[in-house]
Amino acid sequence: MKKFEFYIIASGLDPASEEFEQHFYDAGCDDAAVSFQRGRIIVDFARKANSMDEAIVAAVKDVRAAGAQVDRVEPDPLVSLSDIAARAGMSRAAMTQYSKGQRGSEFPAPVARVSSDSPLWDWATVARWLFQNEKISRETALEAEAVRAANAALQSQETRLRDFVQRCLRVYEKSLGRKAA
Repeated sequence: MKKFEFYIIASGLDPASEEFEQHFYDAGCDDAAVSFQRGRIIVDFARKANSMDEAIVAAVKDVRAAGAQVDRVEPDPLVSLSDIAARAGMSRAAMTQYSKGQRGSEFPAPVARVSSDSPLWDWATVARWLFQNEKISRETALEAEAVRAANAALQSQETRLRDFVQRCLRVYEKSLGRKAA
């Protein structure tokens, strides 16, 4: 088993309650640090599992069992060029060149703040491109899709989280092709 690190952003419990953290521990979140920041419950997991999707699905179940509402999973699926560089272990300058088509071709287009000086990209889409261009591992790309799929399921209030995420991962994995980093 591997240890996967991610956050669950939640709401619905009173952080001033004496039992606040105990609710999470008793529900199976003993592999997470719980905090309250900027009006949100942050459950910082370091969960052992066979895959990122398995870790996320189990963590979501545990956070819900604590009585909290799961709002989303992070690391944030929207990323800046600096975020992309950090996640891929590359320089910001290299990512800028890729994004401008000066180095490689067909880098994905930004999906948010497109007209601003700080656009944002969908991490799973960029991760697919990075994998196909032999810059990151297949596992890293699949982890990106697991987070994206989990958030899509949570946003649409999908009741079968595991099935939804696994379906998304199968489709995404086919789109990766066979190259390896």
